[in-house]
Amino acid sequence: MDNIIEVKNLTKKYKEITAVDGISFEVRQGEIFGILGPNGAGKTTTLEMIEGLKGITSGQAFLDGHDVSRDTRLVKSLIGVQLQSSSFFDGLNLVELLNIFAALYGRKVDALELLREVQLEEKAKSGVKELSGGQKQRFSIAAALVNDPKVLFLDEPTTGLDPQARRNLWELISTINKRGKTIVLTTHYMDEAEVLCDRIAIMDHAKIVALDTTANLLKLPGLEVHQVREVNQPTLEDVFLKLTGHALRE
Repeated sequence: MDNIIEVKNLTKKYKEITAVDGISFEVRQGEIFGILGPNGAGKTTTLEMIEGLKGITSGQAFLDGHDVSRDTRLVKSLIGVQLQSSSFFDGLNLVELLNIFAALYGRKVDALELLREVQLEEKAKSGVKELSGGQKQRFSIAAALVNDPKVLFLDEPTTGLDPQARRNLWELISTINKRGKTIVLTTHYMDEAEVLCDRIAIMDHAKIVALDTTANLLKLPGLEVHQVREVNQPTLEDVFLKLTGHALRE
């Protein structure tokens, strides 16, 4: 399987602080790749460098064969980005917003079809402020798809959503992936990563401390079971705690 993203010794420094410290990994075309880590581990900064939204201190990132630092504008045309929080123009309905976003890429889209894909067709004439939390997240994903991207980046897409909205978004993400989109996501939810991700990178203190499939991560020696369950087997959360520790991160 070809790699659509290649990251080599990627580093981001802010004066004395190293936010990302020489990490390397690949994302395969067509997979859902997850990045887990405590607060401040460097997850979002890593995504922002690959997306061309934040400068790279050293190292390289390639997307679809293009150097992110040299071909930033081209790379941005190949990706869709759903941020942790998004702001949209007030006074415009969802169809109008999608048409505006598409125009920024020099494209025309079937806005109603996009809304249908994210189960928001009935909200076509509504404004974003009229949407629930889950609906806003689904609309953010629709907006990220207007340019038919090769890679979709999702930064903690289900944070703050109720269980039903979370599960609904999982189904949407899986459906988008099955249609051929490569997806890179960050999350704090272990069950989310287990359900969605083909492979997972766990970050801590600006470095990648593990990268593998969930099944292989669960074979990590010396795992302790930290949850009460009928079947006394480790979960991805146990792997995460073993690799990153129990200290509270604020």
